[in-house]
Amino acid sequence: MSEKNSASSGQAPRRGLTRRAFNAGAAVSAALVSSGAAMRLARAQDAALKVGVLLPRSGMQGAVGQACQRGVDLAPELLRQLGYSVKLDLVSVDFESNVDQARAQAEKLIAGGANLLIGAFDSGATSAIAQVAEQKGVPLVINIAAAPQITQQGYKYVFRNFPTAPTLVRDGLSLMKDFFVATGHTPKTAVYMHVNDTFGQAMNGAIGKMLPGLNMPFKVVENISYDPAARDLSVEVAKAKASGAELVMLTSRLNDAILLVREMVKQRYSPMGIISPGSPGMYEDQFYATLGKYSDYCTTNVPWYNPHEPMAAHVLSAFHKRWPKDRPAGYIFNIGFTFEAILIAADAYARAKSTNGKALADALRTTHIDKHMMVGGPIVFDAQGQNENVHSVVLENLQQQPRVVLPVAAAEAKPVFPMVPWNQRS
Repeated sequence: MSEKNSASSGQAPRRGLTRRAFNAGAAVSAALVSSGAAMRLARAQDAALKVGVLLPRSGMQGAVGQACQRGVDLAPELLRQLGYSVKLDLVSVDFESNVDQARAQAEKLIAGGANLLIGAFDSGATSAIAQVAEQKGVPLVINIAAAPQITQQGYKYVFRNFPTAPTLVRDGLSLMKDFFVATGHTPKTAVYMHVNDTFGQAMNGAIGKMLPGLNMPFKVVENISYDPAARDLSVEVAKAKASGAELVMLTSRLNDAILLVREMVKQRYSPMGIISPGSPGMYEDQFYATLGKYSDYCTTNVPWYNPHEPMAAHVLSAFHKRWPKDRPAGYIFNIGFTFEAILIAADAYARAKSTNGKALADALRTTHIDKHMMVGGPIVFDAQGQNENVHSVVLENLQQQPRVVLPVAAAEAKPVFPMVPWNQRS
């Protein structure tokens, strides 16, 4: 009945609610609010964490990006087997080995609702992605990238489960001395050959600073830089050969490492060994497939999986099940660190119970994962978002397979040095 009709009928119009009606309504409203909050909490806990994974799956670094992608492909089933019930929506994109593409793809992923980013193997691309992640307040978990400045910018949303270039160099050079002692042979001179990209420059800078204070048994007689996209390294190899260096110390990528060894064989430059203080290339499957017997005895001091860790066996089993015709040796470094990045994201989400960037970053800062596959202590992050517990091993190519030869606790074969000369290999 309208107010006008009430007045004309002699009844007083109703101006408001009675106390009883108000109290009843308030009780109903409170119940609805409480129910709505519970429903929102339930929805938040049941929601999938949208994770954008940025990798160079094509272009110059396409092979390693594709290897990293296998870690992404294995992650959902492995996480379920490990007891993680959180839902992850993994969205993988290819930035084509291009820094500008990496930045653009990161922005696109965040605009599309990504709650967390993972990537990106290449230090230059990772630096660009880190800037975007920090600006947008979206956490970035770095799988592989060593340029130290990435975690020295005061960022609050960037976390790296991989050593910096100085750490790689320090561990790599120290392990060289252990390698020489273990084999009873020591070179007196070395040439340092390195790519001139962001990663290579960081490694070169770290070596320049650390080498004088580490009391290495050899003298670096030549420093040779080159473009990782070069198609001809004949001049660089000729220069290295002319130096008479007994050891080639190398910071490489995959394609240039293949090119360099081919050129060394061609020019009959057969040093005592080729050792990397911590770079990709010489343990990749394509390195073995392309070079065959010439891939043997190349050595890389690099973070690696512990062959004796139960989780490593777990991941290798999943690999064989998924790709029964492939061998995991050349993939496992990339798979291991990429899978651990997703494991870190899942663990943080399980504790944060939120897709909010700040809540996820807070959870990442309190990460403590004891059970993992790569060599080192628990996965934890310091105030800069850096995990300092990742350690290197001496990885030597033996019978066209990467084998851990030092430290003894993780070893699966004995080290060989000097390497067998190119012209004496069967």
